[in-house]
Amino acid sequence: MRILITNDDGIHAEGLKIAKSIAQEVAGPGGEVWTAAPMAEMSGVAHCISYTKPVRSEKLADRTFSIDGTPADCVLVALSALMKDAPPDLILSGVNRGNNISENTLYSGTVGATMEAVLHGIRAIALSQFFGPKNAKEDNPFEAALVHGPAVVRHLMENGAWEDQPYAPFYNVNFPPMMSADVKGAKITNQGRRPASTNFSAEPYEAPNRRRYYWLAGGNQQVASEPGSDAHANLEGFISVTPCRADLTAHDLVKDLSDFSL
Repeated sequence: MRILITNDDGIHAEGLKIAKSIAQEVAGPGGEVWTAAPMAEMSGVAHCISYTKPVRSEKLADRTFSIDGTPADCVLVALSALMKDAPPDLILSGVNRGNNISENTLYSGTVGATMEAVLHGIRAIALSQFFGPKNAKEDNPFEAALVHGPAVVRHLMENGAWEDQPYAPFYNVNFPPMMSADVKGAKITNQGRRPASTNFSAEPYEAPNRRRYYWLAGGNQQVASEPGSDAHANLEGFISVTPCRADLTAHDLVKDLSDFSL
């Protein structure tokens, strides 16, 4: 199996090392693991591509490249050039430092990379490690992802729905904020919606030169959403596995609004 790994935390991020370990275990002795990740942190860029400027690639080692662009750019460069003659069987994005659940999913460059992958017909899984009081200060806060990641990826590859539709599915996997021994299992979940108080906001800051700036800040992440959702499962000790598509249509409303006319 040929696996490409990428992320939004950057080529030197600790979570990328975890993703490489997961990929090597899944690919097996005869497999290949490639890396194409941003030169610098690109958190929060969602599915952004560098449409108005060129993107530079730098080879760091065998099958390892840093890209001066977004996570989606990394996927595009890998599929269009680096791995053009032999594309990957799977793209793993992550392991993100922090959760990509509920509304965070919409901002996530980690998820954006998987979205780009499936638009090119490549199976893709986003991997994120929730941080909280039970793991954030440990020597390896990614330990739950490291231990349970290979089994989750294998199970999805063997049993997941990967049907060929105009917008094929991808999977958003979040490991709960605890060590591996405390993880209770995995659940298929929907993308939750936490209270508005957990959304991002802009906090004002006055620089020494009296110029006005704003820091973008997130809310409390230790807040669950409705039962059956990703946030609820994670805070209950379960790995959340959320099937997603890049289709933004509100299908439940199409029929209801079918008589709409001007």
